[in-house]
Amino acid sequence: MPPHSGLDILLGIAGGVALLLWATRMVRTGIERAYAASLRRTVARAMGGRVQAAVAGTGVGFALQSATAAALLTMSFVASGLLTTPVALAVMLGADVGSALAVLVLSLDLRWLSPLLLLIGTVLFLATAERRPRQLGRTMIGLGLILLSLRLIGESGAAMREAESLPALIEPLASEPALAFLVAALFAWVAHSSVATVLLVASLTGAHVIPVELAVTLVLGANAGAGLVPVVLSLRRERRERRIPLGNLGFRTVGALAVLAALPWILPLAAAEADRLGLGPVQRVVLFHLGFNLTLVVLFLPVVSVAARLAERWLPDRADPQTLATPLGNPSHLDERSIDQPRLALACATREVLRMADWVELMLRRSIDAFQTVDKTVIGQIERMDDQVDRMNNAIKHYLVQVSRNRLDEDESGRCMEIASFTVKLEHIGDIVEKNLLQLARKRIDGDRRFSSQGWTELTDLHARVLANLQLALNVFVSSDVETARQLVQEKDRFRALERASATGHLTRLREGTAASIDSSPIHLDVIRDLAQINSLLASTAYPILEESGDLLTSRLRHESLESLTTEREPSTSEITPRA
Repeated sequence: MPPHSGLDILLGIAGGVALLLWATRMVRTGIERAYAASLRRTVARAMGGRVQAAVAGTGVGFALQSATAAALLTMSFVASGLLTTPVALAVMLGADVGSALAVLVLSLDLRWLSPLLLLIGTVLFLATAERRPRQLGRTMIGLGLILLSLRLIGESGAAMREAESLPALIEPLASEPALAFLVAALFAWVAHSSVATVLLVASLTGAHVIPVELAVTLVLGANAGAGLVPVVLSLRRERRERRIPLGNLGFRTVGALAVLAALPWILPLAAAEADRLGLGPVQRVVLFHLGFNLTLVVLFLPVVSVAARLAERWLPDRADPQTLATPLGNPSHLDERSIDQPRLALACATREVLRMADWVELMLRRSIDAFQTVDKTVIGQIERMDDQVDRMNNAIKHYLVQVSRNRLDEDESGRCMEIASFTVKLEHIGDIVEKNLLQLARKRIDGDRRFSSQGWTELTDLHARVLANLQLALNVFVSSDVETARQLVQEKDRFRALERASATGHLTRLREGTAASIDSSPIHLDVIRDLAQINSLLASTAYPILEESGDLLTSRLRHESLESLTTEREPSTSEITPRA
C-alpha cells in the first residue's frame, strides 16, 4: 500500500533510488565476473572497422548496462595497442546505444518477473560454488531488484502527486531547462549510471510526478553527466587512454546541447507521433533516450577520425621527465614495418622484452623500499609501473601473433615461443610484486610493524639474490648459453639454502620471544615465499636449454619413490649431468 505522509513518500523514493543504484551495480559486476573473457573478445573483434566496432560496443553496453564499464574495457585495449582511437570512439558510440537498449527492456511492465528472478537468482547463487553460475545468479537477483525498485519508486511517486509542495519542486525545473539539464547531469555523475538515472526519470514520469517535457530535458542532462564519469575515472591513466572517454563526452555533450536548444521544435513533432502510436509517458521517455543515442551514432560515426585528431590535439602524448632520464624512456622497439620479415621482427620483439625486463627489475628493486618506509606513495608508484608492464606484455603478445601469421621455419617458430614464454614470466613477476609484495608492504605500514635487525638482513640478502638471478635469466634468454643456464639452476639451489636458513632463523627468534619477529612474522614468511616464487620463475628460463643440450636428467620419475611425487618437481643441481 503506498505511503501517504510526506516523510514516507520521500523515504520510499529515496529507498527506491538507493535500491535501483545498488541493483544496477549488481547486474554489471555479475556480468563482468561471469563473462569478462567473452566481453573482451567482443571488443577485440572491433578491429574490423567503425560499423563493426559500433555493433560490438552495442553488445557490450547492453550486457553490462553501463557505458562507463564499456569505456574502461575499451581503454584497456587502447593501452595495449589493440584498438586505435577512432575505432575505440566507435565502440563507445555503440556502447551508449547498448545501455539505452537496456533501459528500454527494463522499463517494460515486468513486475511479475521480479519475484521469479529473485527466486531463481538466489537458488543459483546459493546452490553452487562454481563461479559462472553464482555470478549469473547475482545478475538475476540484480535484475529482480531493479524491477522491484522501479515499482517502489512508482508507488511512492503516485502518492507524491497529491503533495501540495510538488508544484514548488517541479516548477523551477520545468521553467528553467538549463537548470534541469545541470541537475540531471549532476545526479547521473554522482550515481555513476545513466541507466539508473533514466529509469528513475521514466518511473517518475509514469507516475505523473514530472511532465514528459521536463523528462526529456532530464534525459539529455543524464547523458551528458554519465559521459563525465569515465573522464574522471581515467584521470590517472595515460593520455592516449583518456582520449576515449573525452571524445565520448564531447559526442554526448554537443549532441545533448544541440537537442536541448532544438526542443521547442522537436517536442511538438515527437508528441504528435507518440499520440499517433499510442505511447505512454514511460515509453516516450525511454524511446527518446534510445533515439538520442542512435542519432549520435548516425551523426558522429562518420567523423570519429576527426574527433580522434581533436582529442589528440587536446591531450597530446607527453613523456614523463622522470622516465626520459632513464633507459626505460626509450620508445617501443616493436616495428610494425618488420612484421613481414620474421627474423628482424623477432629481434625487435627481443629488444622490447628486454625493455619490459627493465621495468620489472625496477619494480622488484624498489619493492624492498616499500618495506622500509611509512609513505604509501612508493607503493602507488610501483603499482603504476605494473600498469606499464601489463601494457607492454599485451603489446608484445599482439606483435608476436602478427609475426606468427608468416611462414616461420623451425628456428623462428621456436624463438617466437621462447619470447612469448619469457614475456609471460616477466608479467607474472610483476604481478607477484604488485599483488603480493606491495600488499604485504601496505599491511606492514597499516599495522606499524617492524622487522628484527637479523630478519631484515635475511630478507635483503634474499632480495639481492633474486635481483642477481634476474640478470642471469636475462643473459640466458638472450644468449641461450648452456653454461649460464647451468649457473642459473645452481643459483636456485643456493637460494633454497638461504630460504631455509632464513625461515629457520625466524622460527628460532619466535621461540626466543623476539618481539619484532613475533610482530612481523606473517609478513616475513610471506615475503620469503613470494621471493622464492619469483626466483623459481627465473630459474625455469634455463630448463628448456638444459633439456635440449642433454644436461638435464630425464629419469627422475622412473627412479624416485612414490612418496617423492608429492615434492616439488623442478630440477635442481643434482639433476644436471656433470660436465667433463
